[in-house]
Amino acid sequence: MKTVMLQNGEKVPALGLGTWKMGVGDGDEAGQLRALETGIDLGMTLIDTAEMYGEGRSEQLVAKAIRGRRDALFIVSKVLPSNASRRGTIAACEASLKRLASDVIDLYLLHWRGGHPLAETFAGFEDLRAAGKIRHYGVSNFDADDLNEMNALKPRPICVANQVLYNPSQRGIEYDLLARCRAEKMAVMAYSPIGGGPLAGHKALRKIAARHGVTNAAVAIAFTLRLPGIIAIPKSAHETRVKENAAAMDVELSQEDMAEIDAAFPPPRRKTPLAMG
Repeated sequence: MKTVMLQNGEKVPALGLGTWKMGVGDGDEAGQLRALETGIDLGMTLIDTAEMYGEGRSEQLVAKAIRGRRDALFIVSKVLPSNASRRGTIAACEASLKRLASDVIDLYLLHWRGGHPLAETFAGFEDLRAAGKIRHYGVSNFDADDLNEMNALKPRPICVANQVLYNPSQRGIEYDLLARCRAEKMAVMAYSPIGGGPLAGHKALRKIAARHGVTNAAVAIAFTLRLPGIIAIPKSAHETRVKENAAAMDVELSQEDMAEIDAAFPPPRRKTPLAMG
């Protein structure tokens, strides 16, 4: 498994598992659980969730999947902006810990910018880290201006990751944000690396996938993983698709492959608003 090194030297898997729209109580909960367990068995031991996902039910599903092997996993969760005051962040984290049936969250993120001052959110993160309830903290959906505001805080937050939308059809972060995060030794977590339906059936990716003997989804994931410092967190509720996604770890895109991707999905030539989804 390819890894990404965090600021403190800790290595985490570059390919993990997303859990959006998954949760305890769903009609196919058993299938979703098998999908997560299969991914873990394949080395995708970083799992991303959030209190927002299914109003906590995704965290409960993750708790089932990690039971008995928590120490081998890297768990990521997120606080909603509406809860991100200093005291609210602490309360939200404690609620997530209960749902996860865990004593600690490895990486805790602010899901997106909201009405609470960043200083309060990061003060809450620091309180949680000091109490041993989280190991690292970071942000999600932060553009360069947001990072500037964050870095101006005193003391400066120790932000280890920025989770943003990134896939072949959404390449805006390549213009400046990706390099910015890399310069600050901040891992980039690519959510929605498969990009939904359009990429799954796109003819340009289909041609590349045929050359490598994988699915379009695996090519899209390999596109994100081609660059250093990026963690991809594709979500799939189906065991078979998780196996297909895991094949991305063995795909190295050639110059020909990248030329075809660039032709179908041109890289950005100017700054654009940060995509969210």
